[in-house]
Amino acid sequence: MNNFIFENATKVYFGKGCVKEYLSCLLEPYGDTVLLAYGGESIKKNGVYDEVMAILARAGKTVVEFPGIMSNPTYKKVMAGAQLAREVQAKVILGIGGGSVMDCCKAIALAARYDGDIWNDFWERPGVIDFEPLPLGVIVTTAGTGSECNGGAVITNEDKKIKTGRDYPKCNPKFALMDPTYTYSVPQKQMISGSFDILSHIMETYFSGPDEDNVSDDIMEALMRSVIRNLRIAIGNPQDYTARSNLMWASTMAENRIIKLGKKCDFECHQMEHQLGDYTDCNHGCGLAVLHPVYYRHICEAGKEKFSRFATEVWGISPEGKTTEELARAGVEALADFIKEIGLPATLRELGVTEETDLKAIADSCAIVPGSYKKMTHEEILEIFKECF
Repeated sequence: MNNFIFENATKVYFGKGCVKEYLSCLLEPYGDTVLLAYGGESIKKNGVYDEVMAILARAGKTVVEFPGIMSNPTYKKVMAGAQLAREVQAKVILGIGGGSVMDCCKAIALAARYDGDIWNDFWERPGVIDFEPLPLGVIVTTAGTGSECNGGAVITNEDKKIKTGRDYPKCNPKFALMDPTYTYSVPQKQMISGSFDILSHIMETYFSGPDEDNVSDDIMEALMRSVIRNLRIAIGNPQDYTARSNLMWASTMAENRIIKLGKKCDFECHQMEHQLGDYTDCNHGCGLAVLHPVYYRHICEAGKEKFSRFATEVWGISPEGKTTEELARAGVEALADFIKEIGLPATLRELGVTEETDLKAIADSCAIVPGSYKKMTHEEILEIFKECF
């Protein structure tokens, strides 16, 4: 394994009823004014909003709401939240939702206590946070991004047509409350696309060096099998508590930095989807589902040993009578078949991309990451987009 330093400061409270049991005492150290951030109306329809507001009222908190965080949070939305936090002198941010809400809240927490331009200083390029962001706690309502246990935030700069993420340990939430029953009301399509995002996070770490025997790869194979198994169960029974709790924790495990220890990580496919989403605002998990099989067909020859292991250890494909190359390709096709099985799209057309969409501009805007088995070029990324079309 490669050398590493590990840190994760977020304290997790997991399980049925954890919000009622712990939220009030967790907010005690942070003063009276809470900036309550969330997305649309879903938390009001499913009862989470009323439950949280009742807890905050009993705790004597002054609540200032910041709703309307969109699925691909923008820098403008971040700055609006930071301005509101400063105006009301918020002592803590409480984010309720999925990855987009949590990502936006992390950036707000940073911007609320920084006088400069956080995009230029922390997102355009890596920066050093030598101050304390506004404290943040999160209540997770969807499984997918794993944002609850890291300092990562993916933000879209609409003016510059760039969607990018950074992970700063100082932006980790102080606490995360994770009640799997809160995910029951998530629409099935969103549940499926979020679960595929979990699988994508794991795969993009798995398909990178080093490839000699290591703990991270063993953990990832178990996690991938778990996501596949439990997603199938959750599709059949959306209120299966065991399946939903397993998916929720797998989401956290995929992005709490543990499986990345000692790995190079290949997030090229995520880079491609981020820019595709920036230009088209497509669903993140659906975009990944379209891109992954095609991208992996391009790189599986360069990483054939790992892709063949993926075939046997994750999909249970017998190696008998197959060359390493054939087994590697079989693993990729098993992934493509699973994507069809769970009802996710297989083409960019299904995401609303048309002949008028400038695929070259999107390809040229993609960052080239160093962790891939095969170094991409903007020309090959354009080929992948065209094959996906």
